[in-house]
Amino acid sequence: MNATILILAVLIFAAAVLYSSVGHAGSSGYLTIMALMGIAPEVMKPTALTLNILVAVIATVKFYRAGYFSWSLFLPLAIASIPCSFIGGYLTLPTAFYNPITGSALLVAAYKLFRTHHTIAVTHQAIPLFAALSSGAAIGFLSGVTGIGGGIFLSPLLLLMGWANPQQSAGVSAAFILVNSTAGLLGHLSHVALLPKAIVFWAPSAILGGLIGAEYGSKHKNANLQRLLSILLVVAGLKLLFSW
Repeated sequence: MNATILILAVLIFAAAVLYSSVGHAGSSGYLTIMALMGIAPEVMKPTALTLNILVAVIATVKFYRAGYFSWSLFLPLAIASIPCSFIGGYLTLPTAFYNPITGSALLVAAYKLFRTHHTIAVTHQAIPLFAALSSGAAIGFLSGVTGIGGGIFLSPLLLLMGWANPQQSAGVSAAFILVNSTAGLLGHLSHVALLPKAIVFWAPSAILGGLIGAEYGSKHKNANLQRLLSILLVVAGLKLLFSW
């Protein structure tokens, strides 16, 4: 194992821990890491999707078993999101136009979440059907276009609108990411052959990180999850702002 593969394995593990702690799977983190380490662009997307699916499965199971999952919240979001993520995947928007806008939006969301983490509690406010369908469709499309991963957009929306508390948001987001990442990988089956041999080292790192992070996130207090989510959004927002 050369040094690059080992370093990537360690960084992928760290990203999986952080992201799975808040019900995410880490696609934006994996893509950033691979880009910084000089991995070929045509390999990055299928590799990130593969790692995303592995961690999302773990996070989904952990949060579901802990009781932080809602079918009534998840289903309309997912049903609307999946086909739109396919459509978005076929489109390419100007990077110089879209990345700064999305990055700025994530930083604003991070600020609001950090400032309001102490006020977020269990909510009984049901998400309206139209809001769920339209939000799912928009996030699915956005996820397909950017490749960032739908959970990073869904979690702040659920929290700021009062449709879920942080742990419920994490559980729903994990499953949401799972179905969208699976759909994305199926849409790129022709690229699976480009998965690097080093995936045999990176996949276990992602799985181990996902197990640790999801175990922590599914059992600890909401305030801790809220701070972690704020950090996650800052990292993703800065990544976008400085990648155009």
